[in-house]
Amino acid sequence: MPADEDPPVTAPGRHPAPTLELVAARAGVSRATVSRVVNGSPSVSPPIAAAVRRAVQELGYVPNRAARSLVSQQSQAIALVAPEDVNRFFGDLFFADIVSGIDSRLEDSDYVLNLMIANHEPSGKTMRYLGGGAVDGAIVVSHHTSDRFLRRITEALPVVFGGRPSVSGLDTYVVDVDNVAGAATATRRLIERGCRRIGLIAGPLTMQGSIDRVTGWRQALDEAGVEAGPVVDGDFTMFGGTAAMREMLEGRDRVDGVFVASDLMAAGAIPVLLDRGIRIPDDVAVVGFDDSAAALTAGVPLTTVRQPSREMGWRMADILIKVLAGQADVPRELILPTELVVRESA
Repeated sequence: MPADEDPPVTAPGRHPAPTLELVAARAGVSRATVSRVVNGSPSVSPPIAAAVRRAVQELGYVPNRAARSLVSQQSQAIALVAPEDVNRFFGDLFFADIVSGIDSRLEDSDYVLNLMIANHEPSGKTMRYLGGGAVDGAIVVSHHTSDRFLRRITEALPVVFGGRPSVSGLDTYVVDVDNVAGAATATRRLIERGCRRIGLIAGPLTMQGSIDRVTGWRQALDEAGVEAGPVVDGDFTMFGGTAAMREMLEGRDRVDGVFVASDLMAAGAIPVLLDRGIRIPDDVAVVGFDDSAAALTAGVPLTTVRQPSREMGWRMADILIKVLAGQADVPRELILPTELVVRESA
């Protein structure tokens, strides 16, 4: 059986599946020419390639992906690796936007997406899969400073990171936002409202993005000469935001503003304030980060820092596809802008 052709399986009452020979006959070219076009060879002239693609579309011909991978030594699959708790991955709308962006870019390619959700330290089984030829490259999101697998995965295959990894010297590509600048913008909004005791509900400080948002918060406070309020870890979850807000209110330090480093945590924190009769923003102003759907379901419409999560997903997939195609002019680091979205909470 030729490497790029499916066997002509016929279901009862249906016509045989179109073959490479039928496509060649329809396009008026040789079978070898059809094979080159199907496999992406640039050696076919544009008019002939267009005729072949037209015949493929008219006949509904579908190449055999598995057989083609034997010829090209590529799996035509990429992995989205999230070293994260399953509940957190599916409960955070940020990841949904990332996946949506990746999927929209892959629609225009031959690649399929394999989703791999691991714990904070992916197992040997995960690494064997990633390094064993099942995928051509990987996109890694939500990585932690404790992730020992970061160096191993970049040595095994091409990788694009969503967010700057804390491990230095990696042969990789990065798509991120300026978390320091975004957090500083959020904090300045609170300062401009007159807040003088500004707390922070942070994400896990094992993640570089969380560390950068703490840095931006402190930077804005220092510039304005405002004393830093309490810092509590909210774990980038709604439940964590709830627990963190309770802890902050039960502490000795009173706050009149809170920067919450993700909208999901803010959605957990705001009901705690409201339940205690604290008026938002009159008594305590709140600013989040992400501009996800959680910003509109937090009890009070949330002022937040928008990061282009869907575009981040699209860009990560685009960079990886270009790297796998051998393009040389691919940026090693792409930093996307953030912007403040003002609503009722601050």
